[in-house]
Amino acid sequence: MKQTQTYNHPLRPQFHFTPETHWLNDPNGMVYFDGEYHLFYQHHPESTVWGPMHWGHAISRDLVRWEHQPIALYPDHNGFIFSGSAVVDWQDTSGFFDGGAGLVAIYTQTEMIEGTDESKQRQSIAYSRDNGRTWTPYAGNPVLTDESYPDFRDPKVFWHEASKHWVMVLAAGDRLFLYTSADLLDWTFASEFGAAEGSHDGVWECPDLFALPVDGRKGSEKWVMIVSIGDNEQLPEGSRTQYFIGEFDGKTFVNDNAPDTILWMDHGRDNYAGVTWSDAPGNGEDRLLIGWMNNWKYANLIPTGEWRGAMTLPRKLSLEHRAGGIRLIQHTPDALNELRLGGTEWSDLTVQPGDNLPLVEQGELLELAVEFELGAASEFGFKLKSGMHNDEEYETIVGYDASAGELFIDRSRAGESAFHPQFACKHGAPLGASNGRIKLRMWVDRSSLELFADDGALVMTDQLFPHAGNDRIELYAVGGSVRVVSLQLNPLQSVYAESMTKETVGK
Repeated sequence: MKQTQTYNHPLRPQFHFTPETHWLNDPNGMVYFDGEYHLFYQHHPESTVWGPMHWGHAISRDLVRWEHQPIALYPDHNGFIFSGSAVVDWQDTSGFFDGGAGLVAIYTQTEMIEGTDESKQRQSIAYSRDNGRTWTPYAGNPVLTDESYPDFRDPKVFWHEASKHWVMVLAAGDRLFLYTSADLLDWTFASEFGAAEGSHDGVWECPDLFALPVDGRKGSEKWVMIVSIGDNEQLPEGSRTQYFIGEFDGKTFVNDNAPDTILWMDHGRDNYAGVTWSDAPGNGEDRLLIGWMNNWKYANLIPTGEWRGAMTLPRKLSLEHRAGGIRLIQHTPDALNELRLGGTEWSDLTVQPGDNLPLVEQGELLELAVEFELGAASEFGFKLKSGMHNDEEYETIVGYDASAGELFIDRSRAGESAFHPQFACKHGAPLGASNGRIKLRMWVDRSSLELFADDGALVMTDQLFPHAGNDRIELYAVGGSVRVVSLQLNPLQSVYAESMTKETVGK
């Protein structure tokens, strides 16, 4: 894809998915079919703020470069097109495909109740006979309604092989409902989950449910339930995502942990509504997820250009035993490594207080991998996206507080932040050292940072809006020295450039 002036905006992500123009929020309908990854998303094609929702659409063969497609689903007499999922109907259970296979989308439609501020939300379906290029809404829509719940949305559907039926997980206010179906058309209530479990800081949204082996061992599968939580004005975190580990028998999900156990997928401020790809290669070993890289606290206000909204990098999910129990582990897919433009390696460095160690002056698009050995330093880490603007110093700090045992991101002076009073902040999460060492991996784009620690058990995703030209990166230490055991820095290629060199990305 050729780089246009629009895609070269100083804040336009260069290796994260964004819409060509206008508004984007939740990822929808991710499905893999005939060699293609489909990404649908909540889209307002006439504005850069949230409005009447459509399904935007893009396709990729490698999860790195995406081809924009025409809008897939438009509002109709049943209402706007909210979030949902898509599946491959391999056995033509729906009868839409003349005995062959095809794609079926399952989504929420919503319309306002006349004379009120409330809406009716119900579930509809559409099908595609041409690999997702065009979609036909089912004439019998909606296929599932329950007007007793004003929040009744975001269906995630999958085939449960042991039970030989489809399962739908649906968000209903402060809990989830599960339904079953033989044909994707007629749905029967099966169970509910979550009214007294996990976090209820906001409305529950965008669920997902899938099985993964524990520690990669066949026969050791556990089920993962993902639930996103809407913004709570009283809490600084805003919208975020939790998960549960448990058992599922085709109808009922049972949480393995105590009801008050809360497991967060991401400890940053900007990863929401993440759901996984159906039918992706390797789904029995790991699972591919992508999230909306934003937060409802300020999503309509971020200072971008002709577009507003981006996706996280795809995440490869697995389950591992850790000190606190079984936990969800996240890594980036190997396909992203093709963006590397060669790199620089350091080893056995010592960083002294007051003597910051510069790494690059123009580090716009980078991958960083580092291992620190704790020493006398009370705090250490990186200063990213730093530089001067209007005679003031700006920077984003990725640091480790050794005394508190906490990894943190401080974007208090990251750049533009006046659009919302809670954007400029410092936030962190507990991280213990392993044998006296801390390992971090970071992906740095023009306006975002994704931070992976503890071999993928701790993840933090933040948007940043640095001032133009502020791309310096350096190491720092406070209160004593810290040893850098190893450090690798890889400049990255923009997915919009036909060819780029290390000099154009960072030195």
